[in-house]
Amino acid sequence: MDRLAAPDTGRLGELYVRHADDAVRLAYLLTGDRALAEDIVQDAFVRLAGRLVHLRDPGAFDAYLRRTVTNLSNSHFRRKRVERAYLAHARGSTATQEGRWADPSLEDRDLLWQALGRLSRRQRVAIVLRFYEDLSEREVAEILNCRPGTVKSLVSRGLETLRNEIEGEGR
Repeated sequence: MDRLAAPDTGRLGELYVRHADDAVRLAYLLTGDRALAEDIVQDAFVRLAGRLVHLRDPGAFDAYLRRTVTNLSNSHFRRKRVERAYLAHARGSTATQEGRWADPSLEDRDLLWQALGRLSRRQRVAIVLRFYEDLSEREVAEILNCRPGTVKSLVSRGLETLRNEIEGEGR
């Protein structure tokens, strides 16, 4: 119990060695992606590192880690679902008769990433914070140190540029 009162890297390292493989397996089963599973487990240990002091029962660490891995996996898929819903909504008017957007392929995703890379840094940051991170215009404005109206303008112009680039590539 004394070791829990003063968490050190030795205690955290010991817990990592003992539990990381099982946690990665759990995350892999939840996500189906080995690299993502490893990232989720690392994030889980980072989050738990500061909370070791509050852990009354050392045997509860397993359950706490499993819950954290599950929550982080759910959060990942929630962000992806929001992203897909936004993209589906945004491209609703650009869907072609051939069903080009019915099942986004790797090429479509590559087109999007390339188009994002060609945006100005501020437009890209505004779009990513607004839609991927699901922040409000006010929160994005605070991060970018500008007014919410500027965020609206950055997002609007950036999305228009993305639409034009992607439609131009699709022809």
